[in-house]
Formats: sequence, structure tokens, C-alpha cells
Amino acid sequence: MNGSVRVGRVVGVPLRMHWSVPLLVGLFAYGLGRQGLPVWTPGRSDAVYALAGVVGAALLMGSLLLHETAHAAVALRKKISVEDVTLWALGGTTRMGRPQSAAAAFAVAVSGPLTSLVIGGIALGAGFGLHGLSGWAVPSVVLAWLGWANLFLGVFNLLPAVPLDGGRVVQAVLWWRTGDRDRADLAASRGGQIMGLLLVAAGWISVLRGAPGGLWIVFVGLFIMVVAGAERRRAALHTSLRGVRVSEAMSSPVTTGADWLTVQRFIDEVAVHSRHSALPLVDFDGRPSGVVQLRRLASVPAASRESLRVREVAIPLSQCAVAAPDEPLSTALDRISLRTGARILVVEDGRLVGIATGKDVSRLMQRSTLSGKDTR
Repeated sequence: MNGSVRVGRVVGVPLRMHWSVPLLVGLFAYGLGRQGLPVWTPGRSDAVYALAGVVGAALLMGSLLLHETAHAAVALRKKISVEDVTLWALGGTTRMGRPQSAAAAFAVAVSGPLTSLVIGGIALGAGFGLHGLSGWAVPSVVLAWLGWANLFLGVFNLLPAVPLDGGRVVQAVLWWRTGDRDRADLAASRGGQIMGLLLVAAGWISVLRGAPGGLWIVFVGLFIMVVAGAERRRAALHTSLRGVRVSEAMSSPVTTGADWLTVQRFIDEVAVHSRHSALPLVDFDGRPSGVVQLRRLASVPAASRESLRVREVAIPLSQCAVAAPDEPLSTALDRISLRTGARILVVEDGRLVGIATGKDVSRLMQRSTLSGKDTR
């Protein structure tokens, strides 16, 4: 996610934090320390309220992290690749590959809300248990607040709206019932758009009635609508590309460059003669080793271009989307991410035989439309 930085690892997966997280912690800490605790446990000092607010907000972010960690852990257990876990203003997101079965999709989807519900139950129980003890009023209220927040998080995430976990549950159930993954994705994403629209309407009604917090509901609803719309378009694309192989969309032959060349020599001999914004690299044996972007070459200081090898500024093959010519195109497209770039290197027997980009896929679809044939 843009605007996020890596801060560590959880269950072996990179953990990233968006710049909005500190703002979210501050908002929760202020709300709990200045508005909640003084009403629920009056008579304490401002320092006690402030400290309790910060602790409560930190515990809530920790529970959000456990929610996302549960998704990542179950995905890894189900042999699903996980790219990273990111905390941000709306909670968190776990980027992962597509599950290969409805059962795996269901397990990954429910793991997060179940974790939140369990945390909520434990925190609420602990808060009620401490309530009667002398001197524990503030900790008991913080734990109760944390419990209710996690119960709300768990229930809200179970709403049947993609990209919420409940929408993923609906996808998995429909996939299991129909046996058609793309059809299930289309139905679930359509439901997400409807739910998002309802949330936007409810938020605006709240605002018009004098509740400024309704703007947050509007924002959440818009987010759900946008993501659900994107997933619907992706599901429609997968449906239209069913049965299409990577070889039908790829461009070949491919302009490549030697990865052992210096940056300056690569620019002079290869880059300036190319019409592409990114070029695949090959090693001494003619095997693909990565992709270099022209904007990355342009960012290399002139003083370093004669000594730096082009492979040192390239995206290594391990971080590229790679597919075989006879592989389903829809499966290969799932490997594209912000890290890989919008291109697929087509490799056969260790040799680069083609490349497929978004333009290639669009061209394939246009040819199919002009000929009056279904891509399937």
C-alpha cells in the first residue's frame, strides 16, 4: 500500500504500517482518555486518563494486528502465498494469493473475525472481573472498552460485503455451492457494491441529523463500493478469459538486454532503441534474470552509471510475475501486483519466449470483440 513503511515481520510475513496509523491511535487515545474515561470513572487526574487512553489505543491496534495475523497464518497453513500485512486507518489488510479451494477461502475469511470475537470476549470478561476490585476501575473500563471494540470489529467484518471478511465468506459458500468460482466472485462483489451504497446512504442520513460521525460511515461505504467494483471487474475479466492460454495474449519475440552490462552501456545500446518502459534482462546463459524499468535507470546518478551493473538496479526474477505459455491467462494475471508491475514474463524451459502486459490482454479482448467471438 502506498504511504506505508515496513516495520517488522509477523508469522514470517513482512509487516507494514501506513502513515495513518499514528493518527488513528491518537484519535482513539483522545476519545478514550478525554471523552470516555472521565465519564465512566470520574475523579482521576488528567495524567491517568491520558495514559489509560494511550494504553487502550495501543491494545486496540494490537488486536487489529492479531486479526490480520490470523488471516496470514491460516493462509500460509493452507499453502496460500502471503505478500504482506499492512495496518492502516480502516484496520488492516493482508495481501495474499487466491485460495485454490472453497474450504481454504472460507477458513482464511473467518479466521480474522473469530480472532476479534475471541479477543473481545476475553477482554470484556476480564474488565467485568476487575470491576469489583478496589483501585482497578480504570483498567477494568479500558478492558471493557477494548472488548466491545473487538466485538464490534468482529461483527462488522462479518457483514456480507466484499472486501469485508463476511463478503469473503459469501464468496466461499457460493463457490462451494455452485462449483463456479468466477460466478461466486461476481455475486459477492455485486453484494459488496449494494452494501457499500447502503452504508453511504446511512452515513449521509446521520450527518443530516446532526451526527458528524456519519462521515466515517460514508467513507467506509465508499471504500467498500470502490473495492467491490474493482473485484467485480476482475471477476468479469476472469470469466471472459476462461480457457484462454498465456501464449494467446503474449507478445513475441521480446527485446531483452544483458544483465551484466553497465547502466551506461545498457542505456546506450539497448534502452534508447526500445519503445518499452521496462525491459527483461537475461544472464550469460540466456536465461531471464529480471526486469529493469527505464525510470529506474534514469534515477541512477551519472557518476555511478559506468560502474554499476544493470542487474543491480533491476527487479529480480523472484519478484516478477512468471508464467508458462500453456498456463491459463486468468491464473497468471493473479500474480500481478504493485511489486511485480503490470507484466508477465512467459518462460518455457528456462528461456524467455514472450511477455504479456495489460495492453496485450486488452488487444486480445478487442480482437475477440471485433471478430464477434468469445475469448473462451
